[in-house]
Amino acid sequence: MLDKKMQAALGEQATKEFYSAYLYMAMASHLEAQVLPGLAKWMRVQAQEESCHALIFFNYICERGSKVELGVIKAPPKDFKSVTEVFKHTVAHEREVTASIHGIAELAASIKDHATKQFLEWFVAEQVEEENAAETMLRQAARLEDDKALFLLDKEASARVFVLPAPLAGKV
Repeated sequence: MLDKKMQAALGEQATKEFYSAYLYMAMASHLEAQVLPGLAKWMRVQAQEESCHALIFFNYICERGSKVELGVIKAPPKDFKSVTEVFKHTVAHEREVTASIHGIAELAASIKDHATKQFLEWFVAEQVEEENAAETMLRQAARLEDDKALFLLDKEASARVFVLPAPLAGKV
């Protein structure tokens, strides 16, 4: 069984990951409306990853013999001024997720929950990748706000594919 504080923190993180998926689907919808299907696909893949992250937290809580308590998912923003704003919001959101995961890792260390600390190491590394991907897209979008260049970025983004996170291999 998980410590009650840890159970609550992990359940809250699962909810945050579901919110992340919801946010990225809202962004995908906005990008589709802007006739940027490649960037919309990039966001859909991002949403799939976040849903998987939520499932990983869900599974871990259950595997530790505890009950998952999910919270309310708030409505995400749905309108953005530009593609650059979409990715600024993405970067800021990923930084919030990173801070949350680091906070849970600190809690795990403080209560000597070594199993959870080990479990979170994958997420710590994953967040480095998530922030880097979002920051790269932001830098590219910021340089390419004219229509022709944005078209090329959209085409490049459409090549992104979903890869099942390693912790879910054989569990879905």
